[in-house]
Amino acid sequence: MTQAPKLRNDCFALPAGVHWTPVEDALALLEARLQTVVDIEERAVDTSDGRILAKAVMAHRSHPPYANSAVDGYALFGGLAQGEHCFELRDGRAAAGDAFAGSVAPGQALRILTGAALPEGADTVVLQEDVFVEGSKLYVNGPLKQGANARSSGEDVEQGAVLFSAGHVIQPQDIGVLVSVGVVQVKVFKTLRVALISTGAELCAPGIDSRLDQIFDANRPMLRAVLQRWGMQVVDMGIVPDDASLVCQALDEAAEEADVILTSGGASAGDEDHMSSILSEKGNMALWRIAVKPGRPLALGMWKGVPVFGLPGNPVAAFVCTLVFARPALMQLSGSSFSDPKALTLPATFAKNKKAGRREYLRARLRNGAVEAFASEGSGRVSGLSWADGLVELPDEAIQVTAGQLIRFIPYSSFGL
Repeated sequence: MTQAPKLRNDCFALPAGVHWTPVEDALALLEARLQTVVDIEERAVDTSDGRILAKAVMAHRSHPPYANSAVDGYALFGGLAQGEHCFELRDGRAAAGDAFAGSVAPGQALRILTGAALPEGADTVVLQEDVFVEGSKLYVNGPLKQGANARSSGEDVEQGAVLFSAGHVIQPQDIGVLVSVGVVQVKVFKTLRVALISTGAELCAPGIDSRLDQIFDANRPMLRAVLQRWGMQVVDMGIVPDDASLVCQALDEAAEEADVILTSGGASAGDEDHMSSILSEKGNMALWRIAVKPGRPLALGMWKGVPVFGLPGNPVAAFVCTLVFARPALMQLSGSSFSDPKALTLPATFAKNKKAGRREYLRARLRNGAVEAFASEGSGRVSGLSWADGLVELPDEAIQVTAGQLIRFIPYSSFGL
């Protein structure tokens, strides 16, 4: 087992004089300063779905491992020129899992079934529908290309070929590839453990009698589901009231049990924003004022050697910041690469006059090849997250969006949801 190095305490420090951080700069800083924080373990291929490779995987043998027939027909040597050809039929046949023990000489042919190994001396197969058999004679009209209807050894994957590089997230189809070339075990990174903390005296858990001045904590259940979709292990620390000592206690416990801490609420600089003040006083914190809507305050710091991502408390802002900023960062901490989500360029069905100064993400959905935007941009309208199936990303510069104009749309699926 290989132990991952620890992050530096100053990894989130911003350059001097930075007040508002553009989205691109924020992402570049995160990519440059974060590294894998989880250890390596060995795991059986058939239980590796969703895990991140810690070491490149090579094919243990070729696929297919032997030359074989792609059809039911007759195996023979060489291609056939124009005209009729006659072959002497060998006794016996070749079938999948039942190879022919002899060889096929020039001028001979052997009955062969799909998937069967080509017998020695044969490199071509003629379909059974294209021949005429009379006694021990086989007649076929050419032309027939040499190697037709036959699969060569290793034509899919050669033995020793690199299949997947370190950092690759194993998918179900990858398991099929790995098994087909004889890979039994793979070295993967251990699952990233992410502690979730919600802060705020106004929060209460769903299912209890709430006061009129309380709201249900939507962030923690929502973010827990998001992290589980990404294959991460969630350590749920619950709701912490606006009390500095309780926030410290929760951070202490989270640092003992998790590799990363993800909090929502208290990330700004208000009187009750204890998360940012505590990280500043007792941890190592940089308040990133990111030029983004929704969002802006993102408290990034270290607590007892464990990175902390302090998200905004608003559910819409917390969700968007998790997708845009936390996901690539968490994937890099997990051992994968820091990557941009794949976006589509599609026509808009809406109009919007956007001012310069910050990047905006609109809740949107794809319908009939065009993108609709949610009716309200208010970050309190959490229902818009479910109405949407992705986000429209508008650039930092001023832009006048009109119906039919091509815009950048990022489906939720590009964020791993």
